[in-house]
Amino acid sequence: MTDEHTENLPESPDETASDSPSPHASDVRDDDRAGAEGATGPEPGLETDTEPETAPLLTLRDGLPPVTETDAGLRDAAAAIAAGSGPVAIDAERASGYRYSNRAYLIQLRREGSGSWLIDPIGLSTLAPLADALSGTEWILHAATQDLPCLAEVGLRPDALFDTELAGRLLGYPRVGLGTLVETVLGFHLRKEHSAADWSTRPLPVPWLEYAALDVEVLVELRTALAAQLEEAGKAEWARQEFDHLRDFEPTPRVDAWRRTSGMHKVKGRRGLAAVRAMWTLRDEIAAQRDVTPSRIVPDSAIVAAAMTLPTERGRLLATKGFHGRGAERYASRFAAVLAEVAEQPEGELPVRTPRGDGPPVPRAWADKDPVAAHRLSTARARLSEIAERHQLPAENLLTPDTLRRVLWAPPRTRDPGELLDAVTSLLSAHSARGWQIALTAPVLTQAILEADAA
Repeated sequence: MTDEHTENLPESPDETASDSPSPHASDVRDDDRAGAEGATGPEPGLETDTEPETAPLLTLRDGLPPVTETDAGLRDAAAAIAAGSGPVAIDAERASGYRYSNRAYLIQLRREGSGSWLIDPIGLSTLAPLADALSGTEWILHAATQDLPCLAEVGLRPDALFDTELAGRLLGYPRVGLGTLVETVLGFHLRKEHSAADWSTRPLPVPWLEYAALDVEVLVELRTALAAQLEEAGKAEWARQEFDHLRDFEPTPRVDAWRRTSGMHKVKGRRGLAAVRAMWTLRDEIAAQRDVTPSRIVPDSAIVAAAMTLPTERGRLLATKGFHGRGAERYASRFAAVLAEVAEQPEGELPVRTPRGDGPPVPRAWADKDPVAAHRLSTARARLSEIAERHQLPAENLLTPDTLRRVLWAPPRTRDPGELLDAVTSLLSAHSARGWQIALTAPVLTQAILEADAA
């Protein structure tokens, strides 16, 4: 729900509804339960007198655990988790779309012999007892890259992990949301009503807590089933290498994040781009100070509207068609001030439309810039697709597109087949390709380089 005419922006995001998903820090989290709408109905064209069967609804086998929100309670929880056995299922809930930060507002854990635990880290002085309890255990997460950063922020880092989403990808499942995998592999339907909730809300409603607890309810069983499938498919070692690689995951900092402003293609001229940059930067500073998602200050569309007309006075800015949002009037003077600075900015300080990057050009430009490199790329892509299809996994999990482009745009100079293979192997390793990926792709890239030169 949006209210374009609200004059005063509330101090707490709890007082308002979201304008739109924020472009900040991977923002609104992928719905890990996507695809859990129920079992597939009858085959098209077949008539049936019976209703389509649906998987039974997953429920909490031990009931809803209380929320642990005191240091004494955390020590008890840590002792119980340490006394359990086997891997530990872990999940975290953030307030993406509501808050600027990526912090964890709830941490869910489950382990055989200790049951499920809901930890509220906000009021705790430290999570050190939990970190000690988890030392030496294997973590089970779904889509680990989403939760590892916020868990590391509170001092929780895995010694070993198993990512059920990544396992699903390696096994060739077409849909790898948590709900879909739970339903496909274990036969239970997982609700997803509160996937976009504001988890910074206190107290947390009971239905939200039930939703959160269900996220770890069967992760241990899912891990067991997927691990068996990986062994059967001969991909267990691939998975082990991938999971080891994930342990040190850190999000890649966005360079010139303002360039991702939605609708920026409408802005003409370098001074207009400078206006987008200045307003985006100010909005980000305000959002960080208030810990609200940037789109709650003003949406991207308001920044673009102002950048197209460059009003340098508060009244003219507020009269600009499209400049709206809960913070439009409250912060109009500050936005007008940065636009006035942009109007006086020397030409040499204005941003260019397409900055020079440190990587290769976009693939569509290769044919004009370097036809031989374009030949290398098209040949390698086709053969990598064949390998991915043969092994039933997404091509991007075989080798990242960025690594492929970097190796083929500036390949090693040698054309001795053996030396070239060794050099390509070294390049792939330098770009963090795992051993199993290198074994499958290095010979293909080497051959593509040699064939392109010969052609």
